[in-house]
Amino acid sequence: MEDFLRACQSAVLDNEAKTLATKMGVAHVSLLQRANPDNDAHHLTVEHLFGVLLHTGDMRPLMALADEFGFDLVQKVPPKAQTLTSSLANVGKEVAELTIAVHAALEDNHVNSFEKSLIRQEIHHVRQSLDVMDASIKAA
Repeated sequence: MEDFLRACQSAVLDNEAKTLATKMGVAHVSLLQRANPDNDAHHLTVEHLFGVLLHTGDMRPLMALADEFGFDLVQKVPPKAQTLTSSLANVGKEVAELTIAVHAALEDNHVNSFEKSLIRQEIHHVRQSLDVMDASIKAA
């Protein structure tokens, strides 16, 4: 918890606290007090934390929070848009490969762990191709 609270304070102090407070609609001194983990009366609310993250782009508090619970925070890399015909063809190919993997697994009426792994991999490929299709639609 200490690392998280210190990361919140650092995000405020390292990102022009006066300007940040104005963007968040709070008093500068109030924001500093709320972000100070050594102040027993501090109360940095979820809304304040959201404002700090939104207006600074400083993800140290979120990274510290994730780390406290044994997770890593990894930024998503948005897929690159393609032409609609290319992305549609790719979705169709991935769905076909998923269909083949499922049919092959069902041939003996038993799906073993290796086949499950292959099917899950194909599902992941379908999801990725749908993400590209979504990006392509947005870009069109």
